[in-house]
Amino acid sequence: MTSSARDTRFLLFDVFDFPGHYAQLDIVDPPGEPLISAILDEAQRFADNELAPINSIGDQQGCRLEDGKVTTPDGFKAAYKLFCANAWPSLTGDTRYGGQGLPDSMSLVLEQTLCTANLAWAMYPGLSRGVIEALESHGSDVDKQNFLPRLISGEWTGTMCLTEPHAGSDVGLAKTRARPNADGTYAISGTKIFISAGEHDLADNIVHLVLARFDDAPAGTRGISMFVVPKIDLDGRPNNVVCGSIEEKMGIHGNATCELLFDVARGYLIGEMNQGMRYMFTMMNAARVVVGFQAICLAQAAFDKAARYAVDRLQMRSLSGPKAPDQPADPILVHPDVRRMLLTQKAVIEGGRALVYFTGALIDKTERGRDETQRAEAGVLLDFLTPIVKGFLTEVGFDAINDAVQIFGGHGFIAETGVEQMVRDARITLLYEGTTQIQALDLLGRKVLMKQGAGLIAFGRLMEELAGECDGKLDDLAAGLRGLIKEWSDMTFALAAVVAQNPDELGAASVDYLFYSGYATLAYCWARMAVVAAADGEDPFMAGKLATARFYFKRVLPRAGAHKQALEAGADVLMDISDEALTNGASQTGH
Repeated sequence: MTSSARDTRFLLFDVFDFPGHYAQLDIVDPPGEPLISAILDEAQRFADNELAPINSIGDQQGCRLEDGKVTTPDGFKAAYKLFCANAWPSLTGDTRYGGQGLPDSMSLVLEQTLCTANLAWAMYPGLSRGVIEALESHGSDVDKQNFLPRLISGEWTGTMCLTEPHAGSDVGLAKTRARPNADGTYAISGTKIFISAGEHDLADNIVHLVLARFDDAPAGTRGISMFVVPKIDLDGRPNNVVCGSIEEKMGIHGNATCELLFDVARGYLIGEMNQGMRYMFTMMNAARVVVGFQAICLAQAAFDKAARYAVDRLQMRSLSGPKAPDQPADPILVHPDVRRMLLTQKAVIEGGRALVYFTGALIDKTERGRDETQRAEAGVLLDFLTPIVKGFLTEVGFDAINDAVQIFGGHGFIAETGVEQMVRDARITLLYEGTTQIQALDLLGRKVLMKQGAGLIAFGRLMEELAGECDGKLDDLAAGLRGLIKEWSDMTFALAAVVAQNPDELGAASVDYLFYSGYATLAYCWARMAVVAAADGEDPFMAGKLATARFYFKRVLPRAGAHKQALEAGADVLMDISDEALTNGASQTGH
């Protein structure tokens, strides 16, 4: 059993009790521990046997575009065919359309194994889930019948077409147009860029969810509508969707990132006109949780390599005396700073994984809670935690991968060890589905200040309850949690006052606030794990959990204080310098 598989079982069964959690949902036959374990085992077997061996192949070969058609790297198509044959795409799909009907959080078990083994490949089926969720939530019965069965089976895949060359993350600037056809469909024309899995040879058809605006639509985000635009139309004829180019990227070479040209392509309106932005967040919020997890998964893969290397690599002697006197040098594992890097990786990876599964349980409750109160309470917490999962975990996950490179030294900088590919592959997670800065503004501006801190207050109550569980057995962790609750609350109240006076304070403080919030939420996760581990501290695995929890509180959590000090410095230190002095007189025209 891999270390991540053992850790996942610990989270699913010991810390969060997912079988008990599922029994409290509106599910006819909730999955128990045997089924969950079987899914974990089989997913790991598929990832180990089919995806891991073609990961470096995908990186080396990349995708090829010829005559508007993309060919994926060797082995990708065969792996996808087997993936569908084993019914993995249907795991959490609606049973009315051929799905297995399992709770949404079970998809995280699958996501974890796939992304750890081969992120570029995993993105092809992964993007379909956002399309499925948008159609399930907002599509008409006809839309669902037309598209869901083949998306859920994996026969078709899906994409999200949001970004345009001139607009970037500002979707309100989108120029893609929708004009009505006589048959009730719509003619979609425009250009979308950075479309992951936008064209490929794995599936028979690709279903694009496209944001576009009508000619008379209001300006900005209020005038955006959502359409389904299939590559092959429902009548079997090619639609007017062409891949104009694929991006030459820093990483994830095995996934085709496309420029898509829509030239009066037939589209089908989803839901109501001018409601596309609201619908988009159905896709985006689920995708943001997954992207945060992707960074943690790649960090796990990097840690596994670094840990093995630290055991085997002999270099220098321990400062306190030889630890391997029969060898010409000691393994680098004995050196304190190598241990610091490995422990930091463990703390981030295992804490981050816990945060993702905790968030996954909240998603289940919002979708399948037995009463409105349960769904609403879960929704408040989920709303608050989503930008933290995406923004914070991608940042610290990427740092953890860089620590793996550092442990390898010069060998980490060359392709042979594989960790440099992980650095390149992971870098995109800080950018797509909304950059760290966008997540930070969303957290502080929308999820905290605009909502009067509802999510923070709810999470603070959970932290206070957990501190009570720590009393008497983990007093140091209890004190740390209580200190965080007060500091976090006081800091937020003070920020609200200064932002009300100067809106620039919001942008100046937001990223540091995101990081503070991330370190605080991971403290909660580590304390939850420590409470369970303390009950069986004699077991080496549990003892390791306790040791890592205390390392987190003593050596990682203090970073939150530095972010607090930085955000309290205010906006003036950012805005007082002139534009010309800041840019050293760089030309405003870019020449």
